[in-house]
Amino acid sequence: MSDIQTWFNSLPQFTRLWFGLTVLFTLVGRFGLVSAYYLALLYEPLFKQLQIWRPVTALFWYPLSPQTGFHFLINLYFLYNYSLRLETGIFARSPADYLFMLLFNWFCSVVVGLFMNYPMLMDPMVISVLYVWCQHNRDTIVSFWFGTQFKAMYLPWVLMLFNLIIAGGGAMELAGILIGHLYFFLVFKYPQDFGGPTLLRTPQFLYNYLPNISGGMGGFGAPPPRPGAANQAGGGGGGAFRNWGAGHRLGRE
Repeated sequence: MSDIQTWFNSLPQFTRLWFGLTVLFTLVGRFGLVSAYYLALLYEPLFKQLQIWRPVTALFWYPLSPQTGFHFLINLYFLYNYSLRLETGIFARSPADYLFMLLFNWFCSVVVGLFMNYPMLMDPMVISVLYVWCQHNRDTIVSFWFGTQFKAMYLPWVLMLFNLIIAGGGAMELAGILIGHLYFFLVFKYPQDFGGPTLLRTPQFLYNYLPNISGGMGGFGAPPPRPGAANQAGGGGGGAFRNWGAGHRLGRE
């Protein structure tokens, strides 16, 4: 237990909070400490009964069961792996920008969840963060099941196709891709590739609360690292799922 606590405490603050609350709320729902009905994102209780906590609990709660357990573990691995890589990579010196990205993606996930009647938001939220990392590391080679390898830019689409074939799903993965692409386009692609203004900026109060670390990125619109050269520190993850999107830079073994 001490090793687990040491590992957990070593995670950066937002990845640690997201990971920890996801495990907590999922177990709370699984063992019936709180009815899963009160944790899900449902339109009528939210707007007619003003149960305003639902968009938050729906982010952290997942309906864990013997049938969904493996998918939950995969999602949890992706959450840890790619949130950690972003928070210790391009956002390492700008925690306010990373928090704003999470808040923006969460807000979009809530809108999509209400529109598409998704009671939980873990899938689109995790895929949206994974998509942002993949766009910053487009040419990084990642490994998937059965030894298949491809560029990181294709990973979100492979996951969507994989879930479509195996479980008949794919809609929530597609929603996560669209959310991640919206964020990446507004913050990075439109200003840099089209010469337009930055359309999405972190509010100043977040910088006041979480100031940039000296020498870091000074706000949105800073160019992403060149493909394949992003910081991979802390992005490992290991264990039984280490081949699910584990990155390898081009030109290295």
